[in-house]
Amino acid sequence: MISAEDLAQLVTSYNPKSNSDMIIAAYNYGREKHEGQFRKSGEPYFTHPVAVAVILAKQKLDDASIITGLLHDTIEDTESTKQEIASLFSPEIAMLVDGVTNLTKMQLGSTATKEAENTRKLLMAIAKDMRVMLVKLADRLHNMSTIRAMTPEKQAQKARETMDIFAPLAGRMGMQSMREELEDLAFRVLNPDGRTSILRRFITLQKEAGDVVENISTDMRHELAEAGIDASVYGRAKKPYSIWRKMQEKELSFSRLSDIYGFRIITKTEADCYRVLGVIHQRWRAVPGRFKDYISQPKSNGYRSIHTTVKGRDGKQVEVQMRTQQMHDVAETGVAAHWSYKDGARSENPFTVDPVRWIRDLIEQFDTEEDPTAFLEAVKL
Repeated sequence: MISAEDLAQLVTSYNPKSNSDMIIAAYNYGREKHEGQFRKSGEPYFTHPVAVAVILAKQKLDDASIITGLLHDTIEDTESTKQEIASLFSPEIAMLVDGVTNLTKMQLGSTATKEAENTRKLLMAIAKDMRVMLVKLADRLHNMSTIRAMTPEKQAQKARETMDIFAPLAGRMGMQSMREELEDLAFRVLNPDGRTSILRRFITLQKEAGDVVENISTDMRHELAEAGIDASVYGRAKKPYSIWRKMQEKELSFSRLSDIYGFRIITKTEADCYRVLGVIHQRWRAVPGRFKDYISQPKSNGYRSIHTTVKGRDGKQVEVQMRTQQMHDVAETGVAAHWSYKDGARSENPFTVDPVRWIRDLIEQFDTEEDPTAFLEAVKL
């Protein structure tokens, strides 16, 4: 478990104006309140809030979010009160901790009517301050990564809830990395054999074809250098759940599945994104119907990028995404980018959507549904 001082240092590394004393005080307060409490795994309970705070710090969030991560279970699981947290830290932090507590109390997996009512409450809670949901997602991510200590029934329930509500919501908020991690952790519980099968096939494929990601990345870097374009190339195999979903949707076997590898090219300017596109299409054959320009037509959550699929080495189809660094920051953390820090200041990212307006627009869409089942379907869609 990271120490209070190391956590404060982690936050200071991206936000030199951070209040380290308050973060350390919140750490010590939380540790004292959770003293004598243990997780199902047998670890001291406070290891969980600290892990949540670290996840939030890695997203470069503000002090209030980090402290809320440390204290998010104090009102529910200790004798701590909202008033005490407000007096010791701030009314803002007390409101956030109380908001996360209320989210935790919601039972999302009951009858359709009750589930719809609680999901509506969840959206309203997020509307008050989106950081409540950011903390809750970090909480769910750590709980899913340590879920093995729970009973099989509880694991299945939490995994389904994660797959139905939390992972899609992270995706809708533009937090693609968070969504993929949550989906894969839930997939590990719900279909361990399917996930293991895909991982084994990847190992076999790598033995047969070598390091496809490194080979194609090298080819792309060479072509961009020849064209005089300064850009970074990153490649990876897609997550097991993403591949499994495509196999189910397209009714294809693993061997017939295309674009199981994804590549991302980060450029200096928007104009360079289009120059890169030209280079990629000149060097490799584009796959018809697989081109999307989210720079000229951004998604509602602020996502901007150019997507294309081409036939790379040995005719393998690979997806290529082109975006600037600012676009990438929003693509990775979505609406969380609104609170993130860079070089000691709140990141002024022009592509970040207004989170308050975004969630209110979303709620208005859902509020047109009177029937609980239709409402839940609208939320999941």
